Amino acid sequence: MLITPVLLCGGSGTRLWPLSRKSYPKQFVPLVGEETLFQASARRLSGTAGALEFSAPLVLTNSDFRFIVAEQLQAIGLDPGTILIEPEGRNTAPAVLAAALHAHEQDKNAVLLVAPSDHVVPDAAAFHAAVARGLEAVARGQLVTFGITPTHAETAYGYLELASAPNSDGAAVPLKQFVEKPDLARATEMLAAGNYKWNAGIFLFRASDIIAAFRVHAPTLMAPIEAAVATATPDLGFLRLNPDQWGEAEDISIDYAVMEKATNLSVVPFDAAWSDLGGWDAVWREGNPDDRGVVTSGGATAIDCQNTLLRSDSERMEVVGIGLENIIAVAMNDAVLIADSSSAQDVKKAVAELKKKGASQATTFPKDHRPWGWFESLVVGDRFQVKRIHVHPGASLSLQSHFHRSEHWIVVEGTARVTIDDHQQLVTENQSVYIPLGAVHRMENPGTVPMVLIEVQTGTYLGEDDIVRYEDIYARGQGAKG
Repeated sequence: MLITPVLLCGGSGTRLWPLSRKSYPKQFVPLVGEETLFQASARRLSGTAGALEFSAPLVLTNSDFRFIVAEQLQAIGLDPGTILIEPEGRNTAPAVLAAALHAHEQDKNAVLLVAPSDHVVPDAAAFHAAVARGLEAVARGQLVTFGITPTHAETAYGYLELASAPNSDGAAVPLKQFVEKPDLARATEMLAAGNYKWNAGIFLFRASDIIAAFRVHAPTLMAPIEAAVATATPDLGFLRLNPDQWGEAEDISIDYAVMEKATNLSVVPFDAAWSDLGGWDAVWREGNPDDRGVVTSGGATAIDCQNTLLRSDSERMEVVGIGLENIIAVAMNDAVLIADSSSAQDVKKAVAELKKKGASQATTFPKDHRPWGWFESLVVGDRFQVKRIHVHPGASLSLQSHFHRSEHWIVVEGTARVTIDDHQQLVTENQSVYIPLGAVHRMENPGTVPMVLIEVQTGTYLGEDDIVRYEDIYARGQGAKG
């Protein structure tokens, strides 16, 4: 049976700060393994697996992430499929309804597998088997969710209470009710009971059935989302939902809008490993702790430590822990987190405090990703800034000018094609070029390998919004960065 994966790719990622931030949340980061969580999710829901066949994915994301989504899919050789751009975050109910309406328009019999793009599921074969078991219930018009068999009394997850204990064959079981995140005592009781599962937020259903459920249980969402999908506009290979109509939709999760009210809901038990990486304690568990419970990554060294996570995500920073116990330490170029492991779920409080202070580190990632590549600030001073700029092969920045700054470019890898007013030239490694204030200029990478340069900006104002854009192959408007 052909299944359309629907990958939900939004969120702000505050619980895994500083590595995950609003401008670059956790699904795009290689937290465990070589691939990002988004790439691993897309790969898991692709190709053929036994009797299952997955179509190209349907991805819902926002405008800032659309090029990252396409780039990360292409990097692992997967067809980007359809990328729906949400004009603003409205939670999961509008996103799922938009996906269902779009898929149903393409195929009246479409079957959707809706999944967050930031989960870890090490055993893909076990997950595919669970999906196959769920298809029988889907054929009967059921809305299927997947319940993770608890391994411990977890207070950070919601639970699913099954109407009966699971069968040995793992077949779908009717759902009795959703249970909100419990305290430790209640979580311990549910673990012992045996008929409670963690709510993973993964769903399987026919598009027609979930649309019918929305009409019954969340009718006020139908008109704005139907209109937003019907009047969506193509944008460089993406499909941009109508922002005016989308903005009229309620901000609500699919659990609250539909699932907690539906009477045709079944749960497929899933006994294999799973994690939503909802905190650094979860990253520690997935990191295969050694016999002393220590996990290190990047430039990190642990000496006489126990039950500790040490991580450096800066190529210029060594992190050393001595005699630590139950500690999380994560270092980046611009921020360092140190916390007791028991406080892993409180990291979002740190983000809130940083926002109050006006610290850019609260939301902005050190590497600023753009459709053509990325840049990062190396040094910022009074009236000057030094950046490293990485441009993908064949990519081009917009034709632009600045009111308040001039720029010096030094190519350190590859070759740049540089336009300054009416003059164009190739600048190779160890060569430099000067861009006067007000000059109309562009930087391109004509080669087949990445091009890297160091940019020195000097002037009275160095903000990214000091830009007049004349031409842009990515169709961004005035004031957009890069």
